[in-house]
Amino acid sequence: MTTPGRRVGGRPKKLVLAVIDAMKPEMLERAVSTGRAPTLASIMDRGTYTGECVAAFPSVTPVCAASIATGAGPDRHRIPSMNWFHRGEGRYVEYGTSFGASRTFGLKRSLTDTIYNMNAEHLSAETPTVFETLDDAGVRTAGTTYLMYRGRHRHEPADETALVRLAAQVFRKPVMGPREFFYADIFASQRTGCRAQLGLPGVRDRHSGCVGAHLVEHDLFDFLLLSLPDNDTHSHREGPHAQVTSIAEADRQIERVIHAAGGPDAFFADHAVIVCSDHSQSKVEAEIDLFSAFDGFELLPPDGSTRREPEIALCPASRSAQVYVLDSDRRQELIDRVEHTALALEGVDLVMRMGDHPDGEAVVRSPAGELRFRPGGDATDLQGASWSFEGDPQILDLEVDGGRLRSATYPDPFGRVWSALRCRTAGEIVLSAAPGYEFLDWGGGHHVGGGSHGSLHAVDSHAALLWCGTGPADAAAREQWTLRDITPMALAHFGAGA
Repeated sequence: MTTPGRRVGGRPKKLVLAVIDAMKPEMLERAVSTGRAPTLASIMDRGTYTGECVAAFPSVTPVCAASIATGAGPDRHRIPSMNWFHRGEGRYVEYGTSFGASRTFGLKRSLTDTIYNMNAEHLSAETPTVFETLDDAGVRTAGTTYLMYRGRHRHEPADETALVRLAAQVFRKPVMGPREFFYADIFASQRTGCRAQLGLPGVRDRHSGCVGAHLVEHDLFDFLLLSLPDNDTHSHREGPHAQVTSIAEADRQIERVIHAAGGPDAFFADHAVIVCSDHSQSKVEAEIDLFSAFDGFELLPPDGSTRREPEIALCPASRSAQVYVLDSDRRQELIDRVEHTALALEGVDLVMRMGDHPDGEAVVRSPAGELRFRPGGDATDLQGASWSFEGDPQILDLEVDGGRLRSATYPDPFGRVWSALRCRTAGEIVLSAAPGYEFLDWGGGHHVGGGSHGSLHAVDSHAALLWCGTGPADAAAREQWTLRDITPMALAHFGAGA
């Protein structure tokens, strides 16, 4: 169980949650061991570390960011993927899988969905964010550019520079965020002199470091979510084993925040820290073209215009994909056809859907066979959830020992697949790519020669998690850590929430 935050003068220490996008645990460990990440090394030395914190599934940034910010899986926070089909509005939602994909659906629409609708409409109103819960508890909240920012404080678009004033022709609406809120250059609750060039890759970490240092220097927060996203972009381009350079840059920005307090001793006397990644990344060697594979279906195009009634909507998102059945009268027929088509594709590792058991069941298929499972039963996973299953456990590389379920290849497989499939905004069928493969996106983009993520496989799913000044003294306090544990740790630090 997480213990309350260490206190200073009767109050909890201030808490910084730093999220380094896509940081691969092995690369963090290499950066630390080679001296490239001295600040992260210092946090490790002072605190606790695990390299096997399990990401959400699909292991793409919006889904994982929502799990970090809410402490919930997609079945509760309702963000299903990077690209998905909005059944209520009859259209695709594209959060920026690539520039080409955003352009395919319209840049303005993609930016509006990402910057406004993701928080105001798509993220479940029934699942509070860490900002909302801490705001309600009277904790001073702050955040730098992060996909999930919903809080209790209203913020108008900024107008400090000519570039921002130009962008304001599109970004006119206010948003609800933490008390101190900085999103690219679009929203800024304080004049800091920090510039993000509207969130361009390669500039975002430095912007966060600049803002974070300002917030520390002027004592403007109790809880700060410090977002450091540039590692993901670097790794997509150069490959996951080139991350040491981008992790070193993130390390410099955390050091910049610590320096603003007067150095490590002064900072850690008054601050606790949690550092995590949202998922990992794996090498991409080949692409999977779902559009060619499904050319025998009546596919809904990006603009929604078809001469015939569409049968399916296709939603690739890096190393995962979802298929939505649009013709309800032929639902089972189309599900069967989609499943058969997907299983025949080279590079598709797993095909997942809900089954027809009256109590609900998940079905996972691969070219090797089938496995069905549902909650309740004699088998218990590392999260303490109980399950019953039938079929071939090797589909998910499951080891069953004394009623305990575990998989080294697919971490927390039952819990993650169940949550993904039970997300009401998810597709009828969810696909996970085999190591080395990635699905082409709607803009024809891929990361062959670089890195990507999104699958159920461990190569994408193990995140790094380290903390000091808060939380349990030993990582063994939990048999298996997940992203869902981060918000509860932060809330417990301040004695807030359930």
